[in-house]
Amino acid sequence: MDEKIEQLREIVANTDNIVFFGGAGVSTESGIPDFRSEDGLYHQKFKYPPETMLSHSFYRTHTEEFFEFYRAKLLAPGIQPNKAHKKLAQWEKEGKLKAVVTQNIDGLHQMAGSKNVFELHGSVLRNTCEKCGKRFDGYEVVLNADGVPKCECGGVIKPDVVLYEEGLDQETIEKSVYYISRADVLIIGGTSLAVYPAAGLIDYFRGSKLILINKQATSRDSSADLVIHGSIGEALDACP
Repeated sequence: MDEKIEQLREIVANTDNIVFFGGAGVSTESGIPDFRSEDGLYHQKFKYPPETMLSHSFYRTHTEEFFEFYRAKLLAPGIQPNKAHKKLAQWEKEGKLKAVVTQNIDGLHQMAGSKNVFELHGSVLRNTCEKCGKRFDGYEVVLNADGVPKCECGGVIKPDVVLYEEGLDQETIEKSVYYISRADVLIIGGTSLAVYPAAGLIDYFRGSKLILINKQATSRDSSADLVIHGSIGEALDACP
């Protein structure tokens, strides 16, 4: 492992054009449960499958139950950025990192100081009234609501997260592709690369070094220049 960390350090030291593509494993080190691991959300027992309760149709037909589940399982008050978030923000400030493309919806990258962040699946920190279009920053309006959160106009306040059956934001995809396709180094961290279409974006990478950091093996390990099976936070923090 020490040898692989040294390789990572050397690659990072010799480039100023990194893009980071991250998933749930980046945030688990801040205490946020992931979805697909043995202890993840999809292995827990609920009245309905989590995929159903996080779908657009369930949101429409079982709105109160949707928000009950959403508040309990997707909002995590008091969470803080970890070593991975902080290192990526540092690299961006130093001009080494050009963009973060994330599948996470927790806003921890921005909390750590990253500016150029593309959230493929939206964010719990943005909410919009479906009737009048008023925006609500932060998740307090949803967290503190009694039942379904409502705007003063009477409309339902919907979180700006991409539910099952909903498409990804086209502008976010296009900007993600732009940065990934122009990166010299693409670091993929904390993701099983099982969620499409998001995972398919890495196919646009044309750079020199593809690095995969994840606790478990992924389907793309064989095509990477460097694979580290371990903590994303520890690996990045070991770099300058």
